Amino acid sequence: MKRGPIVLSVNASWNIVNFRSELIRALQQHGFEVVALAPEDDHSARLGEMGVPFHPIRIDSQSVSPFNDARLIKAYHAALREIRPALFLGYTIKPNIYGSLAAQRLGVPTINNVSGLGTAFIRGGLLGQVVTTLYRIAFRRSATVFFQNAEDLSLFRDRRIVRSEQARLLPGSGIDLDHFQPRLRPDGKPFTFLFVGRFLWDKGIAEYVDAARQVRANHPEIRFQMLGFVDAPNRTAVARSQVEAWEAEGLIDYLPPRDDVRPFVAGADCIVLPSYREGLPRTLLEGAAMAKPLIATDVPGCRSVVTHGENGLLCRVRDAAALADAMEQLLAMPIDERAAMGARGRARVEVEFGHQVVVDRYLEAIEAALAQSAVR
Repeated sequence: MKRGPIVLSVNASWNIVNFRSELIRALQQHGFEVVALAPEDDHSARLGEMGVPFHPIRIDSQSVSPFNDARLIKAYHAALREIRPALFLGYTIKPNIYGSLAAQRLGVPTINNVSGLGTAFIRGGLLGQVVTTLYRIAFRRSATVFFQNAEDLSLFRDRRIVRSEQARLLPGSGIDLDHFQPRLRPDGKPFTFLFVGRFLWDKGIAEYVDAARQVRANHPEIRFQMLGFVDAPNRTAVARSQVEAWEAEGLIDYLPPRDDVRPFVAGADCIVLPSYREGLPRTLLEGAAMAKPLIATDVPGCRSVVTHGENGLLCRVRDAAALADAMEQLLAMPIDERAAMGARGRARVEVEFGHQVVVDRYLEAIEAALAQSAVR
């Protein structure tokens, strides 16, 4: 039976293709038409191949202009009025806020996913206060607001941004355990640390590079790879010229973003994420699923995946020396001890973070929201 449509809105088409495909397939199998509302990028055409009609919308993630945001609300309102969805699914800050406000005005049930708090919450100040207020207004009528770690959920609940009955936990975006499996590491490759993610200062990029400088002083053969988007549309983005300067200094090896990161994870000895705060970092989940030991900062999100001494090491945030010490500690471990760390990480992902858990919780929340809307 044909149902829907359900609008799924994120700040990038690549995000939908790479992180929401399992949910989309499940919704389609349950009879829903899924429509994507996102900025156009190199992945937009793939949405059509997935059977997902694509409606482009311009979202400037760097802008804090109220005039631009007013235009975005208007664009969301026009798009949702044209699509006439049965439900709106929002991800990332501007779709969560402005898409939800437009959906509320049209009486469309809404489910949100707070996958991370972003720069506004990390840095605080006036912008953080404004974002808190906007979230509170936007989530007022949301049927469900998903969070990816308990600390973010508690923060939003304590600040009265969401009500207890709205808030639910998800194990991130879920991991396809058949897709991300352990692989043999190529022979003859020097020990390699790998960072995967957007090149943002808030991801701990400066600390990663400074730690690489310290570790390479004692171990010049060690490689430090960085895979991800440069010049990301974010106010804390690292400039391409800076990355090129680090490469020229011989500190890091830059790897352009790939749809399939598995060969690079397989070729690494350790996955590193020195972020200042996360929702539930997929890069760590993918590394754990492929049985790699992890190094991350002891912050919300990261410590939901990494248990110190069990499947990886945690270090102090914003502290390059602490990160370098963790790297040195991992380097000093016997190979079998590092392998045991990786194996424990894989076992944990299998129990806690499989994608079917995410799909089931979404389906449950969607059916409840639609049923509630039908009786109004």
